[in-house]
Amino acid sequence: MAAVIPKNVVWIKDAVTLLSPEENTVHTNKSHKITYDFLVVASGLVMEPSMIEGLEEAIDKGVVCSNYTNPEHTWDVIKNFKGGNAVFTQPTTPIKCGGAPQKIAYLAADYFKRNEINDSRVIFATPGSVIFGVQPIRNTLMKVINRYGIHFKPFYSPFKIDVQQKIIYFKNTAKDENECIVTENKNNSESIISNKVTAISFDMLHIAPPQAVPKFIRNSILANENGWLDVHHNSLQHNMYKNIFGVGDVAALPTAKTDAAIRKQVPVLVDNLLKLLNEKKVDNMTYDGYSSCPLVTGYGKMTLAEFDYKGNFTPDPKLKQMLIFDSDKEHWRLWMLKKYGLPYLYWNKMLKGKDV
Repeated sequence: MAAVIPKNVVWIKDAVTLLSPEENTVHTNKSHKITYDFLVVASGLVMEPSMIEGLEEAIDKGVVCSNYTNPEHTWDVIKNFKGGNAVFTQPTTPIKCGGAPQKIAYLAADYFKRNEINDSRVIFATPGSVIFGVQPIRNTLMKVINRYGIHFKPFYSPFKIDVQQKIIYFKNTAKDENECIVTENKNNSESIISNKVTAISFDMLHIAPPQAVPKFIRNSILANENGWLDVHHNSLQHNMYKNIFGVGDVAALPTAKTDAAIRKQVPVLVDNLLKLLNEKKVDNMTYDGYSSCPLVTGYGKMTLAEFDYKGNFTPDPKLKQMLIFDSDKEHWRLWMLKKYGLPYLYWNKMLKGKDV
């Protein structure tokens, strides 16, 4: 962290406990009170595994793996997988990088195929109705799912894990829809508990833990009714307190929570903050919800989802300089961008505030 903090910034190593916008004050554990003229909130999200019964115990005992907590453990689990049900799932809450739970499913399926683990059954269960909200990307991902033979389970919301029996329970989130599930293997590993609850036994389980806004935001007047920092969708200025701005995962913005989104949000926020500092009108409303999700679909393959608030596919024109003309399709050049280009851009451009 110290390596990326600008030299002219005072870094206070402390934890925020309370925000008092009426007093322009931030309360912390050690420093107690820090006053401000302007405040930018960029607190991100926190893990809340307690929102799924049994998840904390499952993670502690290593029964469940998660790239969000220990990717090295995930890799060990994949390498040691000998067959059976490999279940990949995600919670109903928003999460950091919403595509991550399915990316690891594709990589695992590719690994199992390459290593001829023929008894493997990869299951991807999601509370969502589709694999991805952007139509061109969805079309590509459904081809990927079919290629690997992944069992795709939409409307599956995980709510309980039985650590001893290695069973995960899902609620059906589809409204007014009859649930029809076919037992998929000789071990009768999937069963309907009721017309709204399904149990799936697993030999491997990867999960993205539920995530939430930090409590000091969630419990403050700065949050909207759902607990998110209540900012204007286009200007990033708080809707009630005009000297406060929000950026990144904590903001109540109806788009994916990625660093690509922040890269587009920050210039708008900075422009508006500088105008406010100079007693000018905050009038930059140009953030259109842009976010990006690099979806690795196998070894050496990737598709790049770029989209706005309306779900429009909005590929970056600069991709053509890399000879990538259809970024909604799988391409090895996109995989090279993910493996080598994006880490360089992140550490040397994005964190330093340089244009990319």
